[in-house]
Parts: sequence; structure tokens; C-alpha cells
Amino acid sequence: MTERKRTPWVVGVSGASGTPYAAAVLRGLLAAGESVDLVVSRASRLTLLDETGIAFRDAHWREDLAQWLGRGADGKPETFARPELDDVRYWGAGDLAAGPSSGSYPVKGMLIVPASTACVAGVALGLSKDLLQRVASVTLKERRRLVVAVRETPLNGQTLRHLVALDEAGAIVLPASPAFYTGATHIQDLVDFVAGRVLDAAGVPHQLYRRWEGELGSSRTPREASAGD
Repeated sequence: MTERKRTPWVVGVSGASGTPYAAAVLRGLLAAGESVDLVVSRASRLTLLDETGIAFRDAHWREDLAQWLGRGADGKPETFARPELDDVRYWGAGDLAAGPSSGSYPVKGMLIVPASTACVAGVALGLSKDLLQRVASVTLKERRRLVVAVRETPLNGQTLRHLVALDEAGAIVLPASPAFYTGATHIQDLVDFVAGRVLDAAGVPHQLYRRWEGELGSSRTPREASAGD
């Protein structure tokens, strides 16, 4: 029997605030049976430590990732069952000889969640200063899907021009902008909406949020029903 060829999604995590978005996307990919190659920038480790208290270490990445993915958006540990990480491969941010740094390395595409303005600028300008930016540049040159979940507000003219450049290069620019028509009652619902839109852009099936079906007020139904019980 021929072994199934591994073709992962590369998930890049930059230093912007929003590490729960990355965790939700990773959980969604793994739940869908997707392979994942993970790149965590140096700046994102500081953000992760600040937002979750988790120190992400190269030598213990599997243990630290499991802890991260088990944590809810509200900071509570063990909110989610820790997923199997057998099909996750981790690459250090400084490893420019990593597999995904080459266009000949087979991947489905790349999801940058969250994407800082510095990351956006680096990718738009083709700087490739670290592995995250290098993989994004490779993704664009190979005409693979690149989703950039930018997380910043307000946006200045320079960043807007960089985002337009990414759009023109073929990337999908997806602001981390939660919606409320889904009937969110918890911070995790808002995080899952953004993560779900990232997965939508990648064409990965999920059940992270309730989709709009054209019926006004439908998002309030579960809340009203539970209030009356």
C-alpha cells in the first residue's frame, strides 16, 4: 500500500496580540484531519507568554503546544481536550533551511494568524528576515493560498498600502474582526468566528460558528430559549 503523501498547511504565528486566534485555527485544522507545519516567531513567544503565561520552548514545543491548545480564550487551562499532535511538525523561526523555506516542499498553503503590521510589511516587501516571512514569500511565488489575518487597529496608510500589495500579489487579507450575528455569548465565540473565517478562506471544513442563513433574529433564539428554561 502506498503511504499517503503528507501535504500540510503552514501556520505562522507572528507577534501581534491574538494568540487565541492561532490556537483556534490550529484546533480546527487538526479536527479536520489536516497536517500542520508550525512556525512561531520570536516576537510571538513574548505575546504568548503575556497572554497565556505559557513559555513556548523549541526543545519542549510539543508539551507547550498541547498546553496552549488546551487553553480557552478566557485564559482557563484545560478548556479543550488536548488534540493529537502526531501530524504537527514544528520549525524554528530562525531555521531558514527548514522544509517550507523551499518551493519544492509540498504544502497546501499558509495561514498567518495573527499577523502583525511588521509581519505584513516584511511579507509585502519580500524581506524574508525569518522563516515566517520566508515561507510567506515562497507561498506567494508558488501561487499557493496565503491567508493573512492582520490584527491591528487603527491602520495607518503605510500598512494599508502593504495590505493592498499583498492582495494584489494573490494573498487573502482577512482582518481579525469578530461578528455578532452568530449569537456570541462568550469570548471564545468571537475568537472562533475569526478562526472559522480563516478556515473558510483556506477551504477547510469546520463547525466553529453558526453561519448566516438569511433569517433575522435567528442568533437570539438559543439565548432566549435558555433564559426561559
